[in-house]
Amino acid sequence: MPITSPVKTSEVECLLRLFHSLVERANVRLNNSGLDRNAFRAILHSIFGMTDDMLMNRVFFAFDKDNDNCIKAKEWVKGLSVFLRGTFEEKLKFCFEVYYLNGDGYISREEIFDMLKNSLCQQSSEEESDEGIKELVDITLKKMDYDNDGKISFADFEKAVKEERLLLEVFGPCLPEAKLCCPRHKSVHCL
Repeated sequence: MPITSPVKTSEVECLLRLFHSLVERANVRLNNSGLDRNAFRAILHSIFGMTDDMLMNRVFFAFDKDNDNCIKAKEWVKGLSVFLRGTFEEKLKFCFEVYYLNGDGYISREEIFDMLKNSLCQQSSEEESDEGIKELVDITLKKMDYDNDGKISFADFEKAVKEERLLLEVFGPCLPEAKLCCPRHKSVHCL
C-alpha cells in the first residue's frame, strides 16, 4: 500500500506545465531549469497566500531535497503532491521538517522561541514579547515534549499532533489554504 496519495498522470502533467510556465515567467534559468528561492517564495506568496518570510524559506528547503538551492521539476512535483494532496502522515512529516530549522531532527527550545517570536512579535514591545513568548515556549514543551528532553523529536510531534490535530501547524502555517489549478484547465484539473 503506497504511503503517498496517488497523483493522476493528468495532474503530474499539469504540475509540470505549471512549473515550466513559472520558470519561464520568472526568467529563471539555472543549470537544469528550476526555481531559485526568490522565485519559489514569490509563488508561495502569489498562489498560496503565504507571507511569513521564515516559513517560506523553510518550505523552500523542504522542497529542495538535493540542497542545491534550486527547485527542479521532480522536486516540484514531489513537493506539491505532499503539499497539496498528501496523506495526514505525509503532511505531519512535512510540517516537522519545516519546523526543525537546523536540520538536526529536533525542534529545540530556541527554534520554538524564534518561530513564535517571528509570528507573534508585531503586537507589543520587544521586552514584553520575549517574556510572553518564553512562557509560550514552556507551555509548548510541556504539551509536546513527551520524553522531557527539552526538545521536540518527530515522535513527540507525531504523538502531540495525533492527539490534537490543530497542533499540525502550531509554529506557523506551512501548508497551503488555496487550491492549485492548471492554467490551461482552470476548473477541470484542480488539485
